[in-house]
Amino acid sequence: MKHSMVVAIAALPLIALPLLAQGTFDRSKPPELGAPPRVSLPPINTRELPNGLKLMIVEQHELPLADFTLVIGSGGTADPGGKSGVANLTAQMLREGTTSRKSLDIADQSSFLGISLFPQASWESTTLSLHTPTAQLDSALALFADVALHPSFPANEFDRIKKNRLTELLQLRDQGPAIANTAFPAILYGAGHPYGVPLIGTEASVTSLSAADLQSYYQANFKPNNATLIIVGDVNPAQIEQKINSLFGTWQRGNVAPLTYAEPPKASGTTIYLIDKPGAAQSSFRIGSVGVPRSTKDYFALTVMNTILGGSFSSRLNQNLREARGYTYGAASRFDMRRAAGPFTASAEIVSAKSDSALIEFLKELNNIRQTIPADELSRAKRYLQLQLPENFETTRDIAAALVPVALYNLPLDYYNTYVQNVEAVTKADVNRVAQQYINPSSLAIVIVGDRKTIEQALKSTNVGPITIRDISGQPIQ
Repeated sequence: MKHSMVVAIAALPLIALPLLAQGTFDRSKPPELGAPPRVSLPPINTRELPNGLKLMIVEQHELPLADFTLVIGSGGTADPGGKSGVANLTAQMLREGTTSRKSLDIADQSSFLGISLFPQASWESTTLSLHTPTAQLDSALALFADVALHPSFPANEFDRIKKNRLTELLQLRDQGPAIANTAFPAILYGAGHPYGVPLIGTEASVTSLSAADLQSYYQANFKPNNATLIIVGDVNPAQIEQKINSLFGTWQRGNVAPLTYAEPPKASGTTIYLIDKPGAAQSSFRIGSVGVPRSTKDYFALTVMNTILGGSFSSRLNQNLREARGYTYGAASRFDMRRAAGPFTASAEIVSAKSDSALIEFLKELNNIRQTIPADELSRAKRYLQLQLPENFETTRDIAAALVPVALYNLPLDYYNTYVQNVEAVTKADVNRVAQQYINPSSLAIVIVGDRKTIEQALKSTNVGPITIRDISGQPIQ
């Protein structure tokens, strides 16, 4: 083996809460939050096989269970031009047959062993996850390796999956939120950028795909030197490394083409992109701009700032649009950070009659977040992030999922151990700086999907920006 490294971390501490004498609790005041506890995860043991496959092993011996997540460092951004949806369908097809097992064989054996196999593709990765009792470990790992290393992409199963996908895409054409989710990135990034096309593909791209396209994608991207295997559970690191090496050691390394990203088009000013959905009872709002990559040095400052703006139930957007005004069941915002700069999006589903009023309130909050944050609001946001962190590590499956971004974005192995401190270090000046830098109300794409004849005139009267009409894909209407 090439090398191994262990990051020694103490066990997660238990917090003892003091008992209050009866009658001494003042119920007229909300309880005050104390200082957040330090969070410490079990040790992360890293190793690497001769073929370049990296291992991240976390021992958890409380239950006889283990979780394995194979992370391939390629996802939808590696889809060939004009073939969007390939990564997503490749992941879905992994369970549909190997060179030695048919789809039903895989399903039957999974059921018999009491395990789960779950493939998934995101923008930057493709994952195959296994959850198994350790009593079935050898059989489960053999099936896991076969599915990962020897998919056959059978034509009959692909035809079924393809028809299902085309039906799904057809159904999404009639859903306002889905239309907005497709049109918003298409407008922000354009067709020349991988983030500008749907991860699940379009009707045209999926129609054109064949099983050979999936096979080509697999061969180009599924390489051990482009992969990390995360292992969490009742395992011994040395023994599990031997098992993995016997199953994955013959996997041949190879070159993976580097990804290149075109520059997104520059926004000249705030524009409303209106997409007509006749008779819609609500308007789907997606407001934002191109944001930042995951590698940004401002990650923690942006996370705290967005928690205040729209990243929690008590955020400004939700308290305004839902609680105070009743325009929506929920309003939110997020920075979707990827290898390249992902989108910043503020969103809500708004009752049609209040589309213009909601737009004004959205813009008010996007302007107000650029002002100095009150100290108590900053403190609440930091406590929200800090105190919810431990629930992300309740099970072996949770821990494995939490380690995926660590593997994918090459984060420090002590990332979660220092998370509380990094959040605590964010200051009012930091929040104000990143809000000023990354949220520009004078340069926003505002995508609204709704009943044009009902809402267009009222939207014009807001004078927020010019209105341009787009089709359900976000493209100019010819």
